[in-house]
Parts: sequence; structure tokens; C-alpha cells
Amino acid sequence: MYLVKTPWLLKKLYPALTWHKGRDSHCIYLTFDDGPIPIVTPFVLNILKQHNARATFFCIGDNVTKHPEIYKQLLDDGHRIGNHTYNHLKGWDTDDKTYIANFKKCDELLHTNLFRPPYGRAKRSQVKKLKSLNPQLDVIMWDVLSGDFDQQLAPYACLQNVLKHTGNGSIIVFHDSLKAFPRLEYVLPRAMEHWAKAGYCFEVL
Repeated sequence: MYLVKTPWLLKKLYPALTWHKGRDSHCIYLTFDDGPIPIVTPFVLNILKQHNARATFFCIGDNVTKHPEIYKQLLDDGHRIGNHTYNHLKGWDTDDKTYIANFKKCDELLHTNLFRPPYGRAKRSQVKKLKSLNPQLDVIMWDVLSGDFDQQLAPYACLQNVLKHTGNGSIIVFHDSLKAFPRLEYVLPRAMEHWAKAGYCFEVL
């Protein structure tokens, strides 16, 4: 079970994390988790290029190692990169020492001040230790979860998730993964077209 729109109480409980950007700007922040991988990430890059849009990609270190040419294309196209751990570890199920080491292994490749915990789940102790390693680290969450990873979700319903809940300053989560692709392939071009007509700008974090 997941919530498309992040509850205000959760944001209040974790105020040190970034849930959205300024509400006074008519901009939205597209984010893509779990890549880079063949087929899906190039598809995303092509759609973004059509709209002259930039996005933030939270990359798994192991995928960067496997697909360096796609990772290079992310950088060449002017997108921002974030750490998503080396092996997509779930913080709640991982001891702190292992989690921090996995973060560091990914950081050696990416050298970024952005981090998103896989599954959005990290222990307070893990976040505290990561911020002690890098006081400039910005832990990015979201306020709109597309649900594209949900294989039971119809593509049209996924599209309605993002169109209904997105507003000024929204950070929106998609996944450039094979699992998400049947929904992402349908949703992303239609959502981008809708947002562009609505006058939104697309910025990196």
C-alpha cells in the first residue's frame, strides 16, 4: 500500500528532508529512480528532450557501472544526478554500517549532494550519519508518487495519479526501470504534454 500524495503529517515528522520545492514558482521537479538501464532511460531522455526539460535521476551505483554510456548521456543532456545507494538497499532492513558503506560506494561514482533512500525508507540514525559525512547532503523525498512501479495499476490510473496531485513545486517520482516501463511509457509523454500546456517549467533539484 502506498499513498500518491505525501501526507502533511509525515512532512512535519521529518522536516529535515526535502518533500517539495517553493509553492510560489510555477515549476515542477521530475525525478526518476533506479536507472540507468537500456531501453527505459533512453526513452525518458528522448521525451524530456522533446520538451526541453531537465530532470533529476537517482541512480543505482551498480546500474551506473553496468551502463556507463547511458549514465554519460544523462550528464551530457544536462540532467542532475542523485545517489540511490549502490544496490538499492532498504534502510529499514539494513544495519547502519552496511547501509552507509553502500551509500559511499555509490558516492564514489556519482559525487553528488543529492540522496534519495530506496523505497523512501531510511532509519533516522542512517540519515543522521549520512548528514554527518556530508553536511551539504540534501535528502530528497517527494510529494507525488506516480505508482508506476505498481504492476496492478492501469496506465490510465497512473496518469491520473500524477495529473490530479501535481502542483507548484511538486517533486514527482517516476522509475526508469523495466518493472515500471509499461506504465511509464504511457504516462510520461501524456503528462509532459499536459504540464507543458499548463505552463509549467521543468527544473532540476
